[in-house]
Amino acid sequence: MKKVLFVVDGNNFSNSAFEFVRRLNEIQPVLATGVFVPQLDYANLWSYAAAAGSGAVYVPLLEEEENEEVAKNIQLFEERCRHNNIRYRVHKDFYEFALPELKKESRFADVMVLSGELFYKQIVGANQYDYMQTALHESECPALIVPEKMEFPNNNILAYDGSCESVYAIKQFAYLFPELAANKTLLVYVEGNEGADFPSRESIVELATQHFPDLTFYKMDANPKKYFTSWISDQKNSMLVSGSFGRSTLSQAFRKSFVADIIKNHQVPVFIAHR
Repeated sequence: MKKVLFVVDGNNFSNSAFEFVRRLNEIQPVLATGVFVPQLDYANLWSYAAAAGSGAVYVPLLEEEENEEVAKNIQLFEERCRHNNIRYRVHKDFYEFALPELKKESRFADVMVLSGELFYKQIVGANQYDYMQTALHESECPALIVPEKMEFPNNNILAYDGSCESVYAIKQFAYLFPELAANKTLLVYVEGNEGADFPSRESIVELATQHFPDLTFYKMDANPKKYFTSWISDQKNSMLVSGSFGRSTLSQAFRKSFVADIIKNHQVPVFIAHR
């Protein structure tokens, strides 16, 4: 059984993120932990947590109307979990929740599921990339970024560039979701140099074939920033597995990453893991 952190803005219940949790529970039972973050501080959630250090930072009390709306969505989460036989728990003290504790919560979770679309909705007019990269940087477990409109994936796309980050993400996905790893899988290496081969081909073949029984290797001779996002939009019912938000290159890589565009355009679910 896996512990899934279900993170949503308190006023915007994500049907797609919950549906993803429901489908995961069908494959293998999960414990769903619902964390409802007040809308006012959702965008700054992780930066507050980082700034607080060992001290406690508290969310201001919500207006009564917003408080009631959050309570309704917590009730909705509980009802849906019971209806779908999902074990669950909820942070009910959201209005005085110590934000650094949410980062700690991710430390003790297997995976975090959140809606990329609702995340962006909350920070219109701000530097969206900064907020998203900070959230993924501060999380201490892998994250599943789910678009609001999607079909549950039955294909995997493993983004591979030979780096330790990409290999780590592939392994974490296989360890966490062996049932999904059994789906049809495409390991993609994008390189504009037509003569280039898969980095460490023999090693990645040895590793990947142990976890992905229906595996195909595909080399795309193209500029990833220019063509990958349009290519992946044609890959129906797929999930992208990426390690490109690794801590070591986070601030430089995010704005240049084709994965950022995929999340922003709500194309496919994205599994992100970093060490």
